[in-house]
Amino acid sequence: MQKNPKPSSTYQSDDAVIYDARDLIPNGVKADIVLDGQTYNLRITRAGKLILTK
Repeated sequence: MQKNPKPSSTYQSDDAVIYDARDLIPNGVKADIVLDGQTYNLRITRAGKLILTK
């Protein structure tokens, strides 16, 4: 079972929990995110951009 990443103490906001994308993608390539039974793919491109696809 994979552990949920913890928000970085460096980044805090009153309105939202903020995660560093690299904490969500420990292998540096891709992470699967599930919402209401739907799986989404989050990946970091070579140019350092984030792409979220269904």
